[in-house]
Formats: sequence, structure tokens, C-alpha cells
Amino acid sequence: MEKKKAIEKVAFLGDYAPRKCGIATFTQDLRTAMAAEYPDARCLVIPVNDIEGGYDYPEEVRFEISEPDLSSYLRAADFLNTSNIDILCVQHEFGIYGGQTGSHVLALLREARMPIVTTLHTILQDPSPEQRRVMSELIRLSTRLVTMAEKGRRILLETYRVPESKIDLIPHGIPDIPFADPNYFKDEFGVIGRQVLLTFGLLSPNKGIEYALRALPDIVARFPDVVFIVVGQTHPALLRREGEQYRLGLMQLAQSLGIQRHVVFYNRYVELDELLRFIGAADIYVTPYVNEAQITSGTLAYAYGTGNAVISTPYWHAAELLADGRGRLVPFEDSKAIAQAAIELLGDEEALLAMRKRAYQEGRDMIWSRVAQKYMRSFLQAGADYSLVGKKASPIRTLDEQPGALPDLRLDHLLRLSDATGVFQHASYVVPDFAQGYCTDDNARAFLLAQMLMHSGRDAQEIKRLSSTCLAFLNYALDRKAGRFRNFLGFDRRWSEERGSEDCHGHALWALGYCIGRAGPGGTRMLAAELFEGALSAAADFTSPRAWATSLLGIDEYLRCLGGDRHVSRLRDVLSGKLMDRFAAASSQDWPWFEDSLAYDNARLPQALIRCGQAMKDPAILKTALRALGWLIGVQSSASGAFSPIGTNGFFARGGERARFDQQPIEAEATVSACIAAYDATEDLSWIREARRAFEWFLGRNDVGLLVYDESTGGCHDGLHLDRLNQNEGGESTLAFLLALTEMQAVQSTTTSPEEEEKQ
Repeated sequence: MEKKKAIEKVAFLGDYAPRKCGIATFTQDLRTAMAAEYPDARCLVIPVNDIEGGYDYPEEVRFEISEPDLSSYLRAADFLNTSNIDILCVQHEFGIYGGQTGSHVLALLREARMPIVTTLHTILQDPSPEQRRVMSELIRLSTRLVTMAEKGRRILLETYRVPESKIDLIPHGIPDIPFADPNYFKDEFGVIGRQVLLTFGLLSPNKGIEYALRALPDIVARFPDVVFIVVGQTHPALLRREGEQYRLGLMQLAQSLGIQRHVVFYNRYVELDELLRFIGAADIYVTPYVNEAQITSGTLAYAYGTGNAVISTPYWHAAELLADGRGRLVPFEDSKAIAQAAIELLGDEEALLAMRKRAYQEGRDMIWSRVAQKYMRSFLQAGADYSLVGKKASPIRTLDEQPGALPDLRLDHLLRLSDATGVFQHASYVVPDFAQGYCTDDNARAFLLAQMLMHSGRDAQEIKRLSSTCLAFLNYALDRKAGRFRNFLGFDRRWSEERGSEDCHGHALWALGYCIGRAGPGGTRMLAAELFEGALSAAADFTSPRAWATSLLGIDEYLRCLGGDRHVSRLRDVLSGKLMDRFAAASSQDWPWFEDSLAYDNARLPQALIRCGQAMKDPAILKTALRALGWLIGVQSSASGAFSPIGTNGFFARGGERARFDQQPIEAEATVSACIAAYDATEDLSWIREARRAFEWFLGRNDVGLLVYDESTGGCHDGLHLDRLNQNEGGESTLAFLLALTEMQAVQSTTTSPEEEEKQ
């Protein structure tokens, strides 16, 4: 068996003291316990700040996150990745992270390059759709999950379908203190000789303190010396919203009940040493929470594990911890039941002592040193389980399951990559790379995108400017004497060659043809027609099948409105004939393709023939194209059913071994387009399913399980490597994503999903 790697550096992510909240306390206690139990391991902290300026943190805090600022989560991920962290230990509760339902933390976790062990402080049995989405993604991104109660484990298994082997059950930690007589501590708080009921923690209405107060008159009638101590300040979030309204209401309630002499409010956040003395002075701890859906209570764990008798409502954590007589469970919002339980326990000292001793003994497994050991076992297992491919396997929810879940179309990054000349072809990370200049390929794609968006009714000024700029670039790129487009233009606006590639020429014809076929009358369409006419004849002599294909796509768009143009129609016949001849010469029963290898932009070949076969009403062409596309889809599928395009690191020669990486966005976009063309030609909804599957490659349903689309910028990474993303977000990649998204949005608005069709 392979020896598990030692854990040398752990980062803890969550709230952290001196922030006043339960998770901050938990994170600090866990980190302190890990550092004490494993002194050779370096334990650093990344807290989330809910106030501007943050807190006066101790030295173990190395990097701070601003709760609402998405970019700070990405910076934190970068810090983690460059700090050689062995394990990221995440404390999760929806309310402590920014974004809708705390979704900002997902951006950090997607970028983190280490095993992730997530402690779930909240596990909802009936989540809202957005909560389910966030939880499902959190589960997917985590290498291991920690729950503090068996109920949480069952919910993960049944509601979220988490593999059992991925879940660790580790109790909430408690301090290790001796078992003591409460009378030892009572003198400090001026309650010597009195029976003490205690509750502690940050005050908020869900704590149900009012129900304990209403129980007090009956308890006092039986035990006149009883005192109820309420320790803790108002929760900071509630204090910011409503001030001390809740606490004042409790104090007024005590006065109206005539029990003010039996209630003591300690309105402050007490440190651990003082808190333990409060717990030590208590005869009974009372936790009358009003909501059952609480999977973890740190205050309950502390009170029970240090040897208190407990009266509690049956919220999930309490129902499990106090079962089988380990405490007294009473119905929610039932003051009479609280009173009866307290009277019975205070009236039976022997039963009270027995309950305290049992709680203390069973709490020995909850002391922080043992909890730290359990976490270390989880960390080691996470390290053994972890691989980037395995860790971030295909997303739980796909577009088939959630067909409305397409991202919003954002042009932020594309516009960042553009200036008055055109779209830059490359980026250094997310910054335009001036040194690489511009190319006709990408400006043609950008012009096509702008025309698609305008055709769909989106005519914002920024889209119009993009269209005009890119058409101006194409106008400048065409050498009218030679009838050819140049491709590479330097930042100094000088061309680096006299004649561009056939592929760039084909892309230009496609974009121009789309404008002619779909745009309304005006100068843009007239210039596009002039350029199209000046460049079209050259396509007859092309030798590149992909240039034939993109030229055919432009011709198809042109002929949509100008079908009587005999010259253009004849060229369509010539180019489609060349593709069909290629297929006949190269294909075989087990290799129904146009060439002896699969290279780049593969689906563009059948896409062009599908459009031709449909427009020309030629069933032979259409049948050949659909056969080729169906075979290509089969080849470009992973064992898990995800879209897995041919990698550029070797491609796929007939009889050889296919390259799995580096995978390029253009392959996913071409497949989306080809499948939508197949649906248009056949009305077979299975092609829509295949288009969705290819599009999901951008969204993380791929061989590495990473988002290729960058939701923080609106751009798209340049490729997918075996173990990581290409962090650059250049023009071709970003345009590939935006074109695919535009087509997906258009087809979604006009079709019924395959799943809905089956229901009908």
C-alpha cells in the first residue's frame, strides 16, 4: 500500500476570531488543536471579513477575503496555489460567504490546486434551487466532506447523492476540562446556594430564549432559589439590522412575568476561560431552539461534553446527541414541557448527577485533541484520494437536468481585448498581449458574433461598435488586387505577410456572408457584400478542407437571401463536391471521415455539408454529413459521457492513439454549431442534447472537471491541460465560448428540450 504523504501545511478558510460568531470560534479552536497536536505542520488561516477593514487578527492569519468582493476570493486562491498548501480545510455555512447564497466561495474552490476538506456547518434537507446548486457544486469541488452528526451524513447520502466513502463523521470539538461540582464555580457569579439554569451564545430569535423565560415562573414556584443565566451578546448581524430590540424584548418579558430577580443577562462575548466557568457553575444547560434544521450546535457540544445536564428542543444535533436518555428533549415552543423537565431534574439530584457523569464520559471522544486526530486522518485520506481529474469530476447538474441554466452573455472580456483597430488575438492571463497584435481570423469571428447578436435583437452600442470595428479590420485586411485576406497585423498596424492563410479567408467569408444574409439594408451590408464579392473567387482554388467548410457556411448564409446568384451557387456546388470527394477517398466503415486524421475545428466539416445538403435538398450530402458528425461525437466522448475533444498535443491519426490534451474551446464551439445545424436539418431533438453536452465542456463537464469559461471575467481560458487550465484568455477562446453561448441561447428559446418532449 502506498504511504500517505505527510501533511506539512494546512490552510483554514472561514470566519476567524476575534470576529464574534460560532464559526469563527470553531475555526480558531480547530486550528489551535491541529497546531498543538501536530507541531510540525504549519497551520495558517484565511478569514472572511464582513466589515470594512477586517479585524485585528493573530499572526496565523496570512490572507484576508472581503466577503462581497469576488475578486478577493480569486486572489486568495492564487495565494493558496503559490503557497504550496497541502490541504485546504473549508468551514461552510451559506451566510458567511458573498454572492447569491454564498456562491463566491465556489470561485475560490474551482481555482484551488490542492485537496479540499469541507466541514459542513449547515446541511439543508429541503434546499431552495439556488442553495442546492451551490451545495452540489461545493460537494463536487470538495475532496472530502465532514459532518458533525449522523443526520448530516444521511442527508448528504439521500438528498445530495454523495458517495458514502467521501464523508467523514467528526464531532464538534470541546475543551478538555476536569469534571467538577457546580458549587465550585457559583461563588464567582454570586449564585452560591442557588440552582442555576444556563444558556449561552450569540442572541437571536431562533434561539428561543423567550420559551425558557416563560417556563421560569413554574420552576421558581417549585424552586424559589433558581436563577437563569443568559450569557452572550446580540448576534452582530442582528445588531446591525435591528439593534438590541430582541434583548430588550427578553428583558421586558422577564419583567412582565415577574421573574426579573431570577434572570441574569451577561451582555458580552465571553472568552473561553470565562465561558468554561459559566458552564461549570450550571446545574442544567437549556437550549430551546425553535428550528429543527440545525445540524450543528457548538454551544450544545460544549455544554454536554463538559458534563452538563441538558434540556433541549429536538433540533437535529440535539435529537441525536441527547437520545436514549442522555438529556431531556422537549417539544418546540413548549414552555410547560421545559418547566416540567427542569423541575424533575432539579428535584432528583441523583438522576441529575448521573446524567452529568454520562455526558462527561461520552464527551471524552469530543475533546479537541481527539477531534484534531480525526481531522488529520481525513486530511491524509484526502491527500491519498486527490488527483485533479478525479477531484473535480463531472458536475452533478447538467443542462439536461437544468435546461434553463445557461450563463448570461457578457462581453466584458471581449471588449477588454479590443481597441479601435480590432480584437487582439492573445492575452497574458486576462490582459491583452500587444506584442502578438491582431489577426483576421479572430476579427472575422468577432464580426460574426456581433452580427448574430444584432440579428437576435441585441443592438447595444457596444455591439454596434464591435461590429463596425471588426468590419473595418476586414476591409483593411483584404488585398483587393490579389483577392486575398492578410491575417496577422502588428500592434504598429503593419501586416506581417502579404497573404493570409486559407482558414482566415474562409472565416472572413463566413462572417461577411452572415451579414449579407441576415442584416437589414444599410452601409454595413453593402460593404460586406463588396468584400465578399472581392474575396469569393479565391476559395475555388483552396486546398484546405476547413477553408472549404467555412467558405461554404458563408455561401450558405449569402444564398439565404440572394439565392438567384448563379456564380455563388456554382461555387457552392464545387466546394461541397470537393468535401464529398474527400470523404469518399478517405473514409472506411470504421473511419467515416474526410481525412486520415482528426485535427482541429473538426465538426466544421460536417456542419458545412449539413447546411449544403439541407439547402440543396441533396439527401446524399446530408446523409454523409450526419454520419460523419455522429461518428465524431462518439470519438469525442469520455468514459463518463462528457464531451472530450481531440487534443492538439498530437491530434488523432487513423490507427494511432488519440491525444486527450490540450483541449481547445474551438472544438466545443464547432460541435455545438454542427449539432444545432443537424437539428435544423432533421428536427431530431437528440442533436440538441449533443449540443448541450458539448457546451457543458465550457461549464466543467469535461475530463478535468474545471470551468473553462471564466465567470469572473466573461472570458474563456485558452485550453484544458491534463492537470490544469491554460490561464490565458485570448480572443479565439473567448469568441468560441461567446459564439457557442449565443447559438445555445437562440436554440433554447425556440425548441423544446428532449426531456420536455419525452414528457409530452
